[in-house]
Amino acid sequence: MMAERQRCPFSMDPAGRDIQGEAARIRSGGSAVPVELPEGVPAWAVADPVAMTRLLTSPDVSKSAVRHWPAWIDGEVTEDWSLSMWVSIRSMFTASGSEHTRLRRLVAGAFTARRTKALLPAVRELTHELLDEIAALPPGRPVDLRARLAGPLPARVICELFGVPEKRRGELCAIFDCLFDTSAGTEDVRRHAAALYELLAELVAAKREQPADDLTSALVLKQDESAGRPDDRPLDDQELLDTLVHLLSAGYETTVNLIDHAVHALLTHPDQLRMVLDGEATWDDVVDETLRWEPAAANLLLRYAVRDIDLGDVVIARGDAIVLSVAGAGRDPGVHGPDAERFDITRPSRGSHLAFGHGVHYCLGAPLARMEAVVVLSALFERFPRLALAVSSRELRPVASFVSNGHQELPVLTGPPAGPAG
Repeated sequence: MMAERQRCPFSMDPAGRDIQGEAARIRSGGSAVPVELPEGVPAWAVADPVAMTRLLTSPDVSKSAVRHWPAWIDGEVTEDWSLSMWVSIRSMFTASGSEHTRLRRLVAGAFTARRTKALLPAVRELTHELLDEIAALPPGRPVDLRARLAGPLPARVICELFGVPEKRRGELCAIFDCLFDTSAGTEDVRRHAAALYELLAELVAAKREQPADDLTSALVLKQDESAGRPDDRPLDDQELLDTLVHLLSAGYETTVNLIDHAVHALLTHPDQLRMVLDGEATWDDVVDETLRWEPAAANLLLRYAVRDIDLGDVVIARGDAIVLSVAGAGRDPGVHGPDAERFDITRPSRGSHLAFGHGVHYCLGAPLARMEAVVVLSALFERFPRLALAVSSRELRPVASFVSNGHQELPVLTGPPAGPAG
């Protein structure tokens, strides 16, 4: 059976047109399934939650292509690959072991709980401003909630957190939208990546010249500090830029998708919405069940086997690349029961998802994403109690990505507002 699977990989759709269909196919194939990534790059896809948790914490798995992916080291996969930016970046995203510990410690020292908590008043104010803008639109016409709310709020919050000048914020978010398009060609990716690094280099230079109370300034100051121990050496220039790419993109795109999917789930499951409004469940329950049911990042790229990994029914060979199917794990019936495909905010296992990673790779920005989603959802449904989809779910188009999981638009009819948000 193992040999048969190895001979029969299936190609993952770069445009992500059927995220859950592919996730189910991976889940049904055993602990790990051979797949082809764009341009025929081979990998293993893992959707089994037990195997995934093991791989997320095992020293036998690395995130460093330059150290542990022979196809990258030997030049079989090059910078010309359309997804090369996902593996060549030098940040926590592609670091393992002591190097990951060093980078995470440096970032965590700036990305503090205090800094996140301090953003709550701003998140509330921004949410109310955006809802006021929506309420002022001509009545009776569809409103794209992704463009008007789910997108602008995380964009403004993450840019505020990192001190991105207001005049560059739209440009930055547009670049990230393009880079998450895994169906894009190499030239498009290269062009947008160059624009991104130029923008961030200007940001770093400005913060070095005039530091402010923002995360970019904090990271720049840490870069300038003398190292205490060899493993605590400050970020070098490339690590600093790559860390900004990682944190800004993760803090923007995934939160947009979380809000998008949560609103869609509630509008298509009015019984679940009614439970929250009646106080039988909380907005935090909605966030967790959304992350389980439709995770903002459907697949995590890439890990590499440091040595042969025996998963029982299949062996991932040393040097093989690994994709983690978070969407597949979220609907695993062994963890979430025979009705795992159903959206249920009272599900006892709703918090048992891997949408934010696990262990030492758990997302530093998870508290911020949760806080934003809770604030937005509670304010949105209070302001627009008759909110409804303007089209059927079948008409919604997924974003062109098998990593980012969301809708290109989310058209809604707001109905009469309940009054100014307070």
